[in-house]
Amino acid sequence: MKNIPRVKICCISSIEEAKLAIDCGASALGLVGKMPSGPGVISDEMIFEISKSVPPPISTFLLTSETSAEEIIEHYKKVQTSTIQIVDELQERDYEKIRRELPSIKLVQVIHVIDENSVQEAIEISKFVDAILLDSGNPNLEVKVLGGTGKTHNWDLSKKIRESVDIPIFLAGGITKDNVKEAIEKVQPFGLDLCSSVRTDGKLDADKLKAFFEAIRF
Repeated sequence: MKNIPRVKICCISSIEEAKLAIDCGASALGLVGKMPSGPGVISDEMIFEISKSVPPPISTFLLTSETSAEEIIEHYKKVQTSTIQIVDELQERDYEKIRRELPSIKLVQVIHVIDENSVQEAIEISKFVDAILLDSGNPNLEVKVLGGTGKTHNWDLSKKIRESVDIPIFLAGGITKDNVKEAIEKVQPFGLDLCSSVRTDGKLDADKLKAFFEAIRF
């Protein structure tokens, strides 16, 4: 198949997991800061250590649940990743403040695909960021769900978003070796984002990783 999507492995918890993911073919690693819910949270100190160990050109994504530009900038300075993944809504959409302070850092905004409003939100925000990541959370719940659900969302909406924006799209949420072909054919994303489907008892599983990378080369 042409144009195999890049693969980002999220919820990396150690330097050993980072190495395993890279050895199996990952182009990017997700490092989860404090969250209101969901898996994979590690300390900022560990995020820094893992990020420091990762060779270029592998990207390291800080997943931050901070919602103000100032707090996101402060969070980033503790961890020094190559990319910031904003998993909640940024107050006042103040992306320019982050850009001014951290001009060399890539910004990825998560859009939780819920309904047609998500499509409009993605179109508007695409003007400010380097990529959009489409996930299956729900920030409107009493305890926000900001990722790591292991559940798919409506890929027809994701396809609509991908067709409506001019920046790369990552697809996340319940992607497995069994449904990845359908996901790629329907959405045609730039990248795929995985967490639970390549883990066993919370630990990154080499066999599941290898099976997934085989499945995307159909």
